[in-house]
Amino acid sequence: MTDQQNLIYPGRVWNDTDGNRIQAHGGSIIAVDGTYYWYGENKEKSTPGSGIWHWGVRCYSSTDLVNWTDRGLIIPPEPDDEESPLYPSAGMDRPHIIYNPHTRKYVCWLKVMSKGSIQRSTVLVADDVLGPYTTVTKWLRPLGMSAGDFDLVVDPHDGKAYYYFERVHSELIVADLTDDYTNVTGYYSTHFPQPQPPYVREAPAYFARDRKHYLITSGTTGYYPNPSESAVAASYHGPYTVLGDPHPTDASRTSFHSQLSSIFKHPGKRDLYIALGDRWLPGYLDDGARAFQEFEAHFAPGRDSDEPMEEFAHVDTSIADYVWLPLRFDGDTPVIEWHDSWSPDDYEDA
Repeated sequence: MTDQQNLIYPGRVWNDTDGNRIQAHGGSIIAVDGTYYWYGENKEKSTPGSGIWHWGVRCYSSTDLVNWTDRGLIIPPEPDDEESPLYPSAGMDRPHIIYNPHTRKYVCWLKVMSKGSIQRSTVLVADDVLGPYTTVTKWLRPLGMSAGDFDLVVDPHDGKAYYYFERVHSELIVADLTDDYTNVTGYYSTHFPQPQPPYVREAPAYFARDRKHYLITSGTTGYYPNPSESAVAASYHGPYTVLGDPHPTDASRTSFHSQLSSIFKHPGKRDLYIALGDRWLPGYLDDGARAFQEFEAHFAPGRDSDEPMEEFAHVDTSIADYVWLPLRFDGDTPVIEWHDSWSPDDYEDA
C-alpha cells in the first residue's frame, strides 16, 4: 500500500493505493453515495508492437479524489472474439457512464474506431456502477453517422439525457437520447462545422454553471496535443458562442500538453470544476504548431487521409499520464491555469 496523499500533481505518474500506475484513460468520474468512481480505458498492455489498443474498462474508487483504489475491470476485454467491439485490437475509446433514475440502470457508451475513419458506438447497461455490464447494442451508427469522441449529459431536473459527439472529420452533434439512454431519438442539432482535421472539434467535455451550458473541445491531431476551445450556450442544443482557448497562459498552445476527456463538478464544493485530461505523450513537450501543421497537410484536399501517419507507430499509451486542473471563471469565461500541485480541500464546501 502507498502512503496517503493529499495533493494532485498534474503531469506526474499517478499510482493507485497498491502502488500501480492508474489506467483510466479518456476517463470520467461518477459519484455514487458519497464515493467517486474514476473509470476509463485500461492501457496497461498497449505497448508499441503489441497490437493491443485496450484491455477493457478499468475503474477506481475514492472518497477524496486523490487516493484511488483499484476496483478492477468493470468491462473486460473479449480476446477470443475478433468480431467484438471489445476485442483488444479494436479501437475502443472514451467510455462514459450515466445513471438513469427512471430505469435505475447504469448506462455505458463506448466509441469504437475501425479502419477507414469509421467510428461506431457500443452501449451496455448494469444494475451497479461496478457491473457486470450487459451489451445492449453493438456497432451503432447514431443518426446514421460516424460518431467519434463524445460526452453524455443528464439533466439534473427531469432526467432527460443528451449525447454530444464528433461527426467524424466534420462537425459536432448534440442528440437527444431515448428515455432508457441506450439510443438516440432522431432529434439533434449541429455545431462548429469545419472542412477537415485538424480544425474539426473533437473530445467534447460538457459542464453546466449558473444556468449556462459549456463545452470545451479539442482540435483533431490524434495523440498530439493542441489548443482547446471553450464555448457557451443558453440551452443544451445551443447555439454555442465560442469563447476561445481556456488555457490562455499556456505558451506552448497544447492545453498544457494534454487533451481533456471530461469535466467533473465536485458535488461537495461550492464552485469546483475539475478538467480531467490525458497526457498521451509524456515525452513530447514541444509546442503545438508542428503537429498541427502536419495534420493540416495530411488531411488536405486530394490526400488519402486514411493512410497511417508514421509518427503514431511507436506511441506508448501504457505510460500516458494525467493532467487534472481546476477551472476558475473570469465572469462567465472558464480559465484553466497550471498548478504544480493542488488539493480539492482548498475549495469551499457547498
